[in-house]
Amino acid sequence: MEDNGLEISTVEMHTGGEPLRIIISGYPEIKGDTILAKRRYLRENLDHIRKLMMYEPRGHYDMYGAVIVPPGSEMADLGVIFMHNEGYSTMCGHAVIALGRYAVDSGLLSTDVSRSSVGEVPVFIECPCGVVKALVNIEEGKSGRVRFTSVPAFAFGLDLEVDTEKFGKIKVDIGFGGAFYVLVSGERLGVDVRSTRVNEIVEVANIISTAAKSQIKVHHPDSEDLAFLYGTIITDGNDMFNGNLQQPTANICVFADNQVDRSPCGSGVAARIAVQYARKQIGMHQTRVFENGLVGSKFTGQAVKETKCGEFDAVHVEVAGSAHYIGKCSFTVEKEDPFKQGFLLK
Repeated sequence: MEDNGLEISTVEMHTGGEPLRIIISGYPEIKGDTILAKRRYLRENLDHIRKLMMYEPRGHYDMYGAVIVPPGSEMADLGVIFMHNEGYSTMCGHAVIALGRYAVDSGLLSTDVSRSSVGEVPVFIECPCGVVKALVNIEEGKSGRVRFTSVPAFAFGLDLEVDTEKFGKIKVDIGFGGAFYVLVSGERLGVDVRSTRVNEIVEVANIISTAAKSQIKVHHPDSEDLAFLYGTIITDGNDMFNGNLQQPTANICVFADNQVDRSPCGSGVAARIAVQYARKQIGMHQTRVFENGLVGSKFTGQAVKETKCGEFDAVHVEVAGSAHYIGKCSFTVEKEDPFKQGFLLK
């Protein structure tokens, strides 16, 4: 497809070190009556532009993006489709935190946030997994920390066995927090999420993800579009609530095509809380601090309400963190550029 004359404008943010490229204008029309239909349309018809925006030289291997679209739900203020190095995810907590601030600051809401405003402003964001409510803290008219309530999060399976060539048979949990994640302690894999080199963590996470995808079929009661394993979260094994907010539990999320999350992973926090709640390792309204073992960025998470998701016992999880602006960009394409569609180094 010819992209000459294309000019895409973005706002650049990060949440806990994890980038978010918010695409605000210039994208071709994204067709579809629902958010999932729009996601399918992007994947089937406009995927070359995802590569253009995520890949080098405009992006990098671990770039993450979000396209703002009109919501299909009447209760939502905006819709969003997430993108990364492999394709399109169904939920992204770090992006929701950043988008909450952006929606308030850019005037996407009907709410008047004056310079003297203090309190929290609600933002309803329609994600492919459902509508997520974010609350953006406002002090003297400036947006700040954001907390959001997840869609129903649940333990899909506990102590599921996967057979790997390197580690033999390993027991893992699978949790859903807007996307499905394999959860496994680094101790079982011979790695430490705070000290092991990132390349080694990626290698072992890929082994687990590959085995789980081939041996375990996940399903979601709401839509088969949600029924895929997004990645593996390697944890420090510190899952039991102890009431000490000064002792965070650490993890590293490796998702999509071996992409490494710099944040603690918002939807991953929801999945971990759901599994901990199912194991009775944490109770309702007990707050945990989750830390990215490599970067040190932190989110908080707590189960706030029991619910059901089809046949699964589920919980709504509140996740909180902070996002920051880092710039604005305008991206163009030249006809004679041999790398105009982008590339990745692996």
